[in-house]
Amino acid sequence: MIVDCAFYRHGVRVPETFDVSDLARVLSARDRDKGDFLWVGVHEPTPSELHAIADQLGFHPLATEDALKAHQRPKLERYEGMLFLVLKTLSYIDAEDAVETGEISLFVGEGYVVTVRHGAGSELSVTRAHLEEVSDVLGRGPAAVVYAVCDKVVDDYTQVAHFLEEDVDEVEQSVFSPERTRDSERIYTLKREIAEARRAIQPLKAPMQSCAEGRIAGINGDVAPYFRDITDHLNRVGETVDNLEQLLSAAFDAHVAQISVQQNDDMRTISAGAALVVVPTLIAGIYGMNFKYMPELDWRFGYPFALLLMVGAAAVLWVCFKRSGWL
Repeated sequence: MIVDCAFYRHGVRVPETFDVSDLARVLSARDRDKGDFLWVGVHEPTPSELHAIADQLGFHPLATEDALKAHQRPKLERYEGMLFLVLKTLSYIDAEDAVETGEISLFVGEGYVVTVRHGAGSELSVTRAHLEEVSDVLGRGPAAVVYAVCDKVVDDYTQVAHFLEEDVDEVEQSVFSPERTRDSERIYTLKREIAEARRAIQPLKAPMQSCAEGRIAGINGDVAPYFRDITDHLNRVGETVDNLEQLLSAAFDAHVAQISVQQNDDMRTISAGAALVVVPTLIAGIYGMNFKYMPELDWRFGYPFALLLMVGAAAVLWVCFKRSGWL
């Protein structure tokens, strides 16, 4: 559905309402100055809704199809008279250790910008409201909207990376705690979610760098410095995610090593316990063979002696195993 549709003149919203069928008329009828533009915000549009906007503003059909499917890699493509930018949005569900992805597609042309959002992440209504409060930035035209949307998305990346850092710290503490833990499943889940975050972050670096260097037609040169800040934040969050992946790999290796040590300790304890049973059993077995000529068979204290021998042998073994750390 169409969330908001407004025309901006000199960075100030024009108090006028209109629908999709009026978009072409609004653009052509205005004696637009530099920086005046139309901003249409759409959330999970139906094919008919998006095609209606595309017909009014002349979108390339391939870009329209990509925006409808909403399963694209982050990218920046140039079409005749239009830029098409795809961003992956990220949000974190702490209860499930899950990174939820969405998508924002931006159509940027002469005098207009259309944002098509899929998923719940990176809601743009707050971004629009904040941008409307700084008319000097909004007055720079559609490029200012592109900057604000990208800045919002990258800020969300930073927040997601912070939550991932907290979970990785919890995993490390659990792995190296004296208690027996089962961290393999959580480590695998976090590695999968970190991979999801990398798929959103890494492909976006090249388009943001191009915008920061002013090499993209349609992105005003005076807006380029703002994209340098986004590029810096994007590089930092990318490094954070890479470091988290390395830490999780190290934590998994440590977890496997801990399991091996615990299993070794268990085997030593089991072996020591078996020895405490085997020795008395051996003595009992010897005295139970019932041969005629055996020492102490006719001795009055033979039976207590055999019991004492069993207990004494087991006690000696227990002391030895205790000192060696097997028990």
